[in-house]
Amino acid sequence: MYSIRLTTPWLGILSALLGTSQVVSAIQLDLGSTPNCSLFEWPESIKNAASTVAHGMMTYYKGNETGMAVGLLPDPYYWWLAGAMFDQMVQYWYYTGDSTYNEVVTQGLLAQISEDKDFMPRNQTKTEGNDDQAFWAFAAMSAAELNFPDPQPDQPSWLALAQAVFNEQARRWDTTACGGGLRWQIFQWNKGYEYKNSISNGGFFQLAARLARYTGNKTYADWADKTWDWMETTPLITDQYNIYDGADMKNNCSQPDQIQWTYNVGTFLMGAANLYNYTNGAQKWRTHTEGLLKGTQLFFPAQFGGNIMQEVACEPQGNCNNDQPSFKAFLSRWMAVTTQIAPFTANTIMPKLRASAQGAAKQCSGAPNGGTTCGRTWNTATWDGKIGIGEQMSALSVIQSNLISKVAAPVTADKGGTSKGNPSAGTGPARTVEFDPVLTRQVTMADKAGAGILTALVLGGLLGSTWWISVGS
Repeated sequence: MYSIRLTTPWLGILSALLGTSQVVSAIQLDLGSTPNCSLFEWPESIKNAASTVAHGMMTYYKGNETGMAVGLLPDPYYWWLAGAMFDQMVQYWYYTGDSTYNEVVTQGLLAQISEDKDFMPRNQTKTEGNDDQAFWAFAAMSAAELNFPDPQPDQPSWLALAQAVFNEQARRWDTTACGGGLRWQIFQWNKGYEYKNSISNGGFFQLAARLARYTGNKTYADWADKTWDWMETTPLITDQYNIYDGADMKNNCSQPDQIQWTYNVGTFLMGAANLYNYTNGAQKWRTHTEGLLKGTQLFFPAQFGGNIMQEVACEPQGNCNNDQPSFKAFLSRWMAVTTQIAPFTANTIMPKLRASAQGAAKQCSGAPNGGTTCGRTWNTATWDGKIGIGEQMSALSVIQSNLISKVAAPVTADKGGTSKGNPSAGTGPARTVEFDPVLTRQVTMADKAGAGILTALVLGGLLGSTWWISVGS
């Protein structure tokens, strides 16, 4: 996702200009008098802070305005990030009970499904990647797990939309190189088609694990196991649970790109925790959950106390693109849920979410929006001048995650879930993007000869017309 997307110049210029006019007001956040997650005394403070940040984030979305595309973010933001934003707002409703944005979220999610009832709308199918599609599936899965209000009966259910993405991605499992796995891209004309990356495979792993837990269907668990086992045959995951970005198929995935991102280890942590819960505490998944949790420590640098999250691959250098500031939102979200479905992790995770939320709140002191615009670097006490939907999303996620002990765990189909699935969703004919064959077939000698004759006829007609006009005059 990150590899080919560049930060737009105007956003950097705007950030620099705004950075010269910081204000001292910031979002007020009181997490109570104790770091113990079960003893938070001030949930209303967290809800109020989340409300302010959510409003700032949703100002970037224009899909509910007349003449704007429903479900899409304006440039420079990509399609996948809109799906992540709606997922964040499903979580916001779940944590706070504020339904202000529910209708907008439902409209946005349903606007980006195709006639095949999946997240492959025609406006995206020429560029959509497996990772992009996964983030929309996560939004639908969250809606099912959290009992977000169901769509109207004539629309597919949240669970069915997630199942459609799973079925389509399972069909894309590729054994032509590297022994298996998903490619980054779906279509061969897109850059990255010959690359197998961790976020695409981790997204599939997480989706399968969550579907297994929600439905109880072993088929999903088997696919999650298969994906994990494949990852372990590659250098994309190390014995220390470092998750590298991806690897090129041309060398059989033997030489990974060793850059590490928060959302890569996060998506595998979320999947492993769900499988731990699904298997009623299997040692295999406890071991992997513990290992992955240790793997997150890279993103909590010791120089800031070891509990404040940082996107180490780009944040210190100041060169994050438009996607990357959102990545901390996903690790925050998935760490919080992990404390519910794998409770043995709570004592490790909650101090990190607490310290990171306090840092994020201090960064939400930027001049736009009355001094509550959120920046990026949570280890500094004043706004860093950075603005964007990713910054807002990450701050919202980590702040509201501190309410995790105040809300119920994600439901399942047999324990409170209302979303009804369709296990066959997404199993129709494989999607192809068709181009006009007249426009794409190879030009032949007959074509060239025909073109010459046609050119001569057109020129002759033009000359004749000119002569007629001259004579007529």
